[in-house]
Amino acid sequence: MRVAVLHNAVPEDAPLEDQDTLVQVRAVAEALASLGHEPAPVSCTLDLAALRDELLRLRPDVVFNLVESLGGADSLGYLPSAVLDALGVPYTGNRTEALFLTTHKLLGKQQLRQAGLPTPAWMESGRIIDEGREGHEGGQEDSGKNSSCPSCSSWILKGIWEQGSRGLDDEAVLRDVEPAEVRRQLAERAARSGRPSFAEQFVEGREFNLSVLAGRAGPDVLPPAEIDFSAFPPGKPRIVGHRAKWQADSFEFHHTPRCFAFPPSDAPLLGRLRSLAEQCWTLFGLRGWARVDFRVDVAGQPLILEINANPCLSPDAGFAAALSEAGIPFEQAIRRILEDS
Repeated sequence: MRVAVLHNAVPEDAPLEDQDTLVQVRAVAEALASLGHEPAPVSCTLDLAALRDELLRLRPDVVFNLVESLGGADSLGYLPSAVLDALGVPYTGNRTEALFLTTHKLLGKQQLRQAGLPTPAWMESGRIIDEGREGHEGGQEDSGKNSSCPSCSSWILKGIWEQGSRGLDDEAVLRDVEPAEVRRQLAERAARSGRPSFAEQFVEGREFNLSVLAGRAGPDVLPPAEIDFSAFPPGKPRIVGHRAKWQADSFEFHHTPRCFAFPPSDAPLLGRLRSLAEQCWTLFGLRGWARVDFRVDVAGQPLILEINANPCLSPDAGFAAALSEAGIPFEQAIRRILEDS
């Protein structure tokens, strides 16, 4: 088959997280070629009419969609799939609706909340939205005080649309602060970046991510990976921020390894994480491949941070590591993603 490998255009001076797109394109194109297909890389910009014309000229049998952002904005990453929908061209991975809902972190959290799935409390339009814990019925909304969420004294500031931990470092974690101070810092952050942000309850505890791969009999949840923060000094926020992902000369980059080995006592927790990952797949109607990120609080309760409906397929990224741990060759995973389109 002729497979168009669609990706966002990457300028020469693009940040590392954008340049990594081209690493994915090469890896996927090589895998497709080894499977006997004819890969044809296609870059796209905000000129969606040009994308439509290029696809009509190329006439691919299927599109392998690797677009993560458009015009430097993660919030526009769903638009190329909408073009594919309009053209009636089959494509890999998640549908336009799922890409939109999961990339917009607040909409994603609202969907999780409505489905009764656990996610940390958050601040939205000045109100604290308290998801609650197991044993609580529903949640509450609060106009400013912490009465609805007694444990919400620590927060982490995140971009509503940003992926790849853009803008996420130690300074984004606020400990022992009142809601008014959180709102003030959110306003400052939005003024500096020009992009909307929100505050999420910062969950002290463990961090996991679970990759999910489509299969003929349904999705396979790959082996859970935990981020090892044991080398972090006391007081340093245990997060996988921008430096940990992209700054190769940083402390964080070298001291946030993934761990796939767990003691028998973790078996119930790992089973719960797998079940939640499957429920997320069903809730958002996911396809192809995805990743679900979790924090586990000090009481051992897992909370869903977000769903990545288009996680990185670079050979050194977490999805490839989970495939390796599961004993699934990269080419076989690409074949399964292609079949699921």
